[in-house]
Amino acid sequence: MQRDKFFKVIENVRHPNEKLIKTHCSYCGMQCGMNLRVDTKTNKIIGVEPRYEWPVTVGKMCPKGVTAYQQTNHKDRLLRPLIREDTSLKGTKEGFREASWDEAYDLIARKFKALQAEFGKDSLSVFSGVSMTNEKCYLTGKFARVAMQTRYIDYNGRFCMSSAAGGFLRSFGVDRGSTLPWTDLHETDCLFIAGSNTAECHPTSMFRVWAVQERGGYLIVADPRETPIARRADIHLDLRPGTDLALANGILHLLIENGYTDPEFIEQHTNGFEETKELVKEFTPEKTSEITGVSPDKIIRAAEIYGKAPNAVVMFARGIEQQVKGVDNVSAYTNLALVTGKIGRPKCGVATFTGQGNGQGGREHGQKSDLLPGYRKLTNPKHVEEVCQVWGITPEEMPKPGVSAYEMIELMMNKTIKGLYLLCSNPAVSAPNQNFVRAAFKNLDFMVCADFYLSESAEYADVVLPAVTWSEDEGTVTNLEGRIIKINKAQEPLGESKPDWQIQVELAERLGRGQYFRHLKTARDVADEFRLASKGGYADYYGATWDKIEKQDGVFWPCKDEKDPGTPHMFLDKKFYHPDGKAKICALPYRPPAEEPCEQYPLRLTTGRVVYHYLSGNQTRRIPFLRDMCPEPYVEVHPETAKRYGIEHEEVVRLYTRRGESFYKVKITEAIRKDTVFVPYHFGHEKSINLLTNAALDPISRMPEFKACAAEIERIAVREVR
Repeated sequence: MQRDKFFKVIENVRHPNEKLIKTHCSYCGMQCGMNLRVDTKTNKIIGVEPRYEWPVTVGKMCPKGVTAYQQTNHKDRLLRPLIREDTSLKGTKEGFREASWDEAYDLIARKFKALQAEFGKDSLSVFSGVSMTNEKCYLTGKFARVAMQTRYIDYNGRFCMSSAAGGFLRSFGVDRGSTLPWTDLHETDCLFIAGSNTAECHPTSMFRVWAVQERGGYLIVADPRETPIARRADIHLDLRPGTDLALANGILHLLIENGYTDPEFIEQHTNGFEETKELVKEFTPEKTSEITGVSPDKIIRAAEIYGKAPNAVVMFARGIEQQVKGVDNVSAYTNLALVTGKIGRPKCGVATFTGQGNGQGGREHGQKSDLLPGYRKLTNPKHVEEVCQVWGITPEEMPKPGVSAYEMIELMMNKTIKGLYLLCSNPAVSAPNQNFVRAAFKNLDFMVCADFYLSESAEYADVVLPAVTWSEDEGTVTNLEGRIIKINKAQEPLGESKPDWQIQVELAERLGRGQYFRHLKTARDVADEFRLASKGGYADYYGATWDKIEKQDGVFWPCKDEKDPGTPHMFLDKKFYHPDGKAKICALPYRPPAEEPCEQYPLRLTTGRVVYHYLSGNQTRRIPFLRDMCPEPYVEVHPETAKRYGIEHEEVVRLYTRRGESFYKVKITEAIRKDTVFVPYHFGHEKSINLLTNAALDPISRMPEFKACAAEIERIAVREVR
């Protein structure tokens, strides 16, 4: 009844030329349903309203989603290509002039060809992102390997989702971010959420979390900070940053010790239990407490709640993944579901909160250094041959696997990589060890950046190409459940901006490789080729046609043909994707973070999001409301720690690590551990916390350890006296 009244109010205030375009938010993996309000007379988006029929968020939107439409017609939009005339000004907004597309394309083609002629095909690289449609992500992988003919392509998911992918692949043999649909969550009996500030990072999921407790179910949260969701938890496991593996092993030990396992499921559907059982024996509550700082009573109670729950879901995010043992953390938490048999049935399973809008689909179809469309592997000759048939090249022409994102930056510094094509990413803010990253970008012979704003990374470019926002093109994305959904075009591109797929098709022509791309004249053409290229892979999208997606309001992959409705629940047949059909219970010895506190750096630094900003902040810091609500970063410090350092609330301090320093206002709060400090990562230039973070990499996922490093605070007044 109230909803009907709401829509009547909306109808009464509609613009006379208004039409509604059904689509989804451009930000996180929730991909909240929305209608963009468009003035057909001016071809401008003028507002937004929620979509109550969208099954995942049923009308919920966060502050970012409500204001997302404001990015499209923003005054900072890039409208024409830019060419840098003064290379001495790299790293600033100065030294650019406007140019035509022809001039920009000619310069790029000439420079790229010259570098490859002198230094080889692999002197060029592509660094991409996953805030794009599946079609654009797919084509970027093809563009790198077929048009640029380089092995060096990777993407910003290395800083976001790669540890989840590595853990799921090892445990299940397949990487889908959620083994169940989000519409199951509120019906389960226990949510065990680790390393996720859910209320701020994925706020439109919270009504399902609260519903679990309202039904009498339980909420367990593992986080160093007392975040809003941790305050409401039945058990808050307030562990030291970087000790998640010990905590998961400790919980697993108790599940086994107290008989909460499912022996039949373990015997029939898993491998590795006996080895893992032996390894976790040492993780008694007392030993686990010693490592993690969590009291033994909390650990015992958490294991009891999860173990006794008839149905339960283990969920996690970057808190456990952005570590040098991120893959181990993911597999360790996945072990909890496997030993109890709480997977492969409704209301049970494992899920990760996806940070980027297409964090799932963007990692499945060829942007990773070692992957091809459909989650095929570059090291598998059969997989290579299948994709080559779609692309029209021979297996001998397919470049070999490259390296991960941060390792590409290292190759830029040592001049192995001399040219870069950057799109949909802002590593001059988001990558760790920023002083090194920025020096590497300056070290490039030639850099191209495609973006719709002049980001901090674009400031290092020689050519900047104006791309479109999400609302000026169409295509599909895959949300955090594994549900493929449709993004619809609401407005024609502003100025001379172009979709990334079109830029790549046109640039391929200039590079002499147009015959492999010129048949792609629309986004739908790209979609048809993309579906074909994924056919037969683990991430099979072939049956997910645009028409079916519209009709079903989303299609879960795998979806193998046009009659296949998709797969909302994974492993209902209890068959996993390893060759023997069994899941892997992993024995995982504990390893500490790459840096532990010491006398010189006695604190633990961790980073994360706030509700008002997204990733590097390139978009959200330009939206007035979001900027006003959180205009600058801050460092959270516990009151007792502040007292020890003689620090006052809102005093500016120097925060530093072995890699760099920055200056932040202090926010004194009891919601942080006494041995830990926290800074949000959405800010650029000298306010970037990634000037301080550690680039130590997970050996499997190559994820940097953003979430734990040794740090120290210094009062500025003390420094000035010195």
